[in-house]
Amino acid sequence: MATPNTNWSEVTTTTLYNRSQKLADNVTKNNALLRRLSQKSKIKPFDGGQAIVQEIEYAENGTFKRYSGYDVLSISPSDVFTAAQYPIAQAAVAISISGLEMLQNAGKEKMIDLLEARIGNAERTMQNNISNDCYSNGTADGGKQIGGLQLLVADIANSGVVGGIDSSAWAFWQNQVQSFASYGLTPGPATIQTMMNRAWLSQARQSDRPDLIVADNTFFRYYWESLQAIQRISEEKSGMAGFASLKFMDADVVYDGGFQGNVAGNASVLGTGGSWLSGGGAPASHMYLLNTEYIFLRPHKERDMVPLDPDRFSVNQDAMVKLIAWAGNMTCSNRFLQCVITQ
Repeated sequence: MATPNTNWSEVTTTTLYNRSQKLADNVTKNNALLRRLSQKSKIKPFDGGQAIVQEIEYAENGTFKRYSGYDVLSISPSDVFTAAQYPIAQAAVAISISGLEMLQNAGKEKMIDLLEARIGNAERTMQNNISNDCYSNGTADGGKQIGGLQLLVADIANSGVVGGIDSSAWAFWQNQVQSFASYGLTPGPATIQTMMNRAWLSQARQSDRPDLIVADNTFFRYYWESLQAIQRISEEKSGMAGFASLKFMDADVVYDGGFQGNVAGNASVLGTGGSWLSGGGAPASHMYLLNTEYIFLRPHKERDMVPLDPDRFSVNQDAMVKLIAWAGNMTCSNRFLQCVITQ
């Protein structure tokens, strides 16, 4: 089926390809965790395969031995590596235009104006949803979602199978969990720092320690208010440009809870409960102490916010559709050095 105006196909395709890298870059800038991963070169594209393989160092070399003189040393092979396998999640957003709209906007300037508006909306939609999915448990849309922090740093330490490894059977694959309830504490400014202290000590080992702390608005506010008596401690040159941050030890503390509630709660206008206006994906009453040395974003190198070719034409409609698509997942190579604070 021929498009009513061949210029639309050419302009749309060219524009999308020119903007795809910018879109991928903006997704990382829209999320404090992804920004940190980008800074540390932890966004690692993969080539292909049935799943995303993430290597794991799960034990020390067993041949270490203190000796004297002619003592026999162990040269037995040490099995210290394994791998987790994460499924390839996919996401796409469509930019469509009807034949009538093509005719009505046939002039060059009108064409660009309409195209820019629709592409901009599609980019923001992709950016916000991928960013929010980085905090998910991977169960949305029948398990087709990115497995984010609620999966990798779960509220329950022995949370079952993650990356193909059963955390209930392998203690090294359990993340740290600290809850106010387990210590009989009420969440608030007076108690948030003792919980952060406990979490920090549970996962710090010399220089290997949390470098990023992400919280929802409530837990961030508790920490913020706990500092105000001694003046709040902030870091303008933290590398978290665009994010208001505090410091705890030497880690950046940022919030990503988004707007509280929704605008009017008008589901017919805003979507279910207005959730698309959330502005942030961190789950309520959660704080994550993350060692981002072991967390990765793994997009497919051929499907990182790129337009899919060829154009899609409706069989029974006068319309053209272009798709912007992404494929990949978040992975973790050391869950034991990640911690979550819950109520």
